[in-house]
Formats: sequence, structure tokens, C-alpha cells
Amino acid sequence: MSCPRDSSSAGHACAVPIDERNQMPTDLDRLVEGMSSARIGSSIPRADASATWLYPSPQMFFNALRRKGHTPQAEDMEVIVTIHNMVNEQTWQKILCWERYYHPNADPKLSRFLGRPDQLSPRAWFRTWLLGYTRPFDRHDWYVEREGKEVRYVIDFYSGGGDGASFHIDARPALDSVPACYERMHCFSNKILHRLRQTMDRLLKSDQL
Repeated sequence: MSCPRDSSSAGHACAVPIDERNQMPTDLDRLVEGMSSARIGSSIPRADASATWLYPSPQMFFNALRRKGHTPQAEDMEVIVTIHNMVNEQTWQKILCWERYYHPNADPKLSRFLGRPDQLSPRAWFRTWLLGYTRPFDRHDWYVEREGKEVRYVIDFYSGGGDGASFHIDARPALDSVPACYERMHCFSNKILHRLRQTMDRLLKSDQL
């Protein structure tokens, strides 16, 4: 499991074999001396198997970054892969929060995913251009199999600010079906009601009402 990109915007015309599940080249195992090629398992179940998704090795991640035109440093790969894996685990947990709340009897599994860093989601566009938020540094679309149907989640990744590696992950169902629209609106209204209750509680405690 890695951070794939939409091959249509990759900016090169190299004819290489592509894995349709993650839009990544399949020839990422070229060895660099001293770099680990060991892969570890995630907690994210695969829709096409009984196993979970495997994270890329430092070697694979290094080769993927070079293929995208970056200049990674071999000595940084262990840390980068660790952060990458942590972010993906947190992303899956956020998706599970939606799934468990609105579909408690389902057994969701990740079928495929796609990186779209150059395409702002409508929500990110609104936040960036109208509310003045910092632009997300990445966007993914994750496709989840739920009870025989594939549903899409949109994930925007924001830098958390401050010192160190911190992130904000905004994961939500894509607005491409009636059930997903209901879930988004229901969640939004619940947040508004929760904030109103908090405001009322503070005012009551301060004797301003």
C-alpha cells in the first residue's frame, strides 16, 4: 500500500506496467544498497483477499518517489515510511468512524485507492479560496467495499502546523450518492447542535443567561 497518483496527470509517458488497484508501477523493487526491502502489514482489510494491505518497503517507496521526479535521500526512507504508514492507519480509522456509525452491521474493506494531489476537492476549494485555510498538501480517494457495493471516500491531508510532523486528516464520504449526502448532512447538523449545546452550557455556567 502506497500513495498512488492519477496516472493521467503523472507528467511522463513511460510505458510501464501499472497496478490498477493503486495506480502505481509494479517495477519498484530495484535495490539500493543498505535499504530495507521488507514490507509490513497494515490493519486495513483488502476487499479482494482475506489478508490486509501491505505497506511499501523503504526500497519501494524510494523508487516510487524517484519515478515521480522527486530526489529522496536513502537515509530518510525509514522515517518517511513510518510516517506514511501512521497516516494511512489514522485515515482508515476515520473512515471506520463513518462506517460504524451509519453502517454498524457492515464489514468494510478497502478495494482500491487513488492519489489526486493536484485536484482540490470541492470542500478543500471552499476552505482554501473562501475561508482562507491553507491548501491541503495531498488528496486521496479511497474506494471501500461495503456489502457488495463500492463507495468512495475523499480524504484531504493538511499540515498540522507547529513543530514536528503533525497532520490533520479530513476524511468523509464523497457526495456522489443519496445515502452519502444524507450522512454528510446528518453529521454536519450534529456538529452544529453539539457546538450550540457547548455554547449554552458555557453561558449558563457564567451566569450570562
